[in-house]
Amino acid sequence: MRRRITSLTVLAALVATLLFALPLGIAVWQYYHDDAKGDLERAADAAALAVSEDLTAGRRPTVPPLDEENDEAEGEVAIYAPDGRLLAGHGPAVGGTVERQAAKATVDVVIGREGDEIALAVPVVSGPRVTGVVRAALPLAQLRQRIVLTWLGMAGLVVVTTGASWLLARRFTTRLVRPLEELAAAAERLGDGDFTARSPRAGIAEIDQVGETLDATATRIGETLERERAFSAEASHQLRTPLTGLRLQLEAALETPAADPYAAIRAGIASADRLERTIEDLLALGRERRAPRATLDLEALLDEVRQAGDALLGPRGRALRIVRQDPPPAHAAAAAVRQVLGVLLDNAATHGRGTVTVVARDAGDALAIDVADEGPDLGETDPFATAPSGHGIGLPLARSLAEAEGGRLRLSRPDPPTFTLLLPADSPE
Repeated sequence: MRRRITSLTVLAALVATLLFALPLGIAVWQYYHDDAKGDLERAADAAALAVSEDLTAGRRPTVPPLDEENDEAEGEVAIYAPDGRLLAGHGPAVGGTVERQAAKATVDVVIGREGDEIALAVPVVSGPRVTGVVRAALPLAQLRQRIVLTWLGMAGLVVVTTGASWLLARRFTTRLVRPLEELAAAAERLGDGDFTARSPRAGIAEIDQVGETLDATATRIGETLERERAFSAEASHQLRTPLTGLRLQLEAALETPAADPYAAIRAGIASADRLERTIEDLLALGRERRAPRATLDLEALLDEVRQAGDALLGPRGRALRIVRQDPPPAHAAAAAVRQVLGVLLDNAATHGRGTVTVVARDAGDALAIDVADEGPDLGETDPFATAPSGHGIGLPLARSLAEAEGGRLRLSRPDPPTFTLLLPADSPE
């Protein structure tokens, strides 16, 4: 790409220079011819004035020397009789076409090419008759030399201009191509899975705009993958709770073969329904655009908590107690609240002891749901940490879900361990 841009730039500069140089070269050619004509005409006029008196008196004229200020043409001056004979100076012994036309006195100046010279002739007039002809000539080789030297100078300028264009093209091409190469490298790193890759800014608006778009794309992809990783980890944790309850129910049914098998089947179906609902909730929560919030059906939610608690705690010989203390209506997504309570219930079943108590109460402008068990004092332990000795990755998930619904999840009491979910109460209107 560098070579292509440089070549095109140099080619464009060369074409532009040639398009300018060609008419300029023709103008130079015309200028030197006009300049030579002017020099010859001045030399001929000066000589005609000097010999006019001698020719009128019939004396042999003497060619005056050229004026030093006008000797640029370095021409030769000759004096001819009206019949074409050379009287003085340097020139052909017999006048040619130019001199014969001037002798007729029909025009003031006659110019033309004679042999390898450019000749100019003016008549010397005394009254009505022509007394002589003055001829000034310049070798064509000398005129061509001046034109060629000027053209060579112009060609040198073309070479210098092309070289300067090449240097400037290389400089600006480097400035233009390097950001593109860095942008391509960043895109390659992004394609290899490095979503922290960022493209540097080049100071060129168009390239920087592409870089910003690529950076935004990398950020979105990285966030999406991070969300998918978190969802996979959270889903595995959340699905473990209903699966554990279902397994415990089936194991309890196998250990008591005399019990009613239909009760175990119904309990298993209920656990499968909760598992299916958990999967649907996780899929909904894993999407970037969630369902709108609505007034929470607290009775149905607590009934689901009771069923899940009985399935999870019953086979372990533990009890679940649900208390309602005039809870206000709340405004939240049922799927998020259901998963938060599922995390708290699983945490109490796994890490706690004794009876698990769920209390739904009024906390002023919020609905508070407490989940407590009779486990050991947590002390200064941060239960929301993801360390191996903590309470699993479910609690960080539960806190993030609560905050996404405009609520809070905190450890309200370390002994006995009590977690409180606060949800914004539904407004009167």
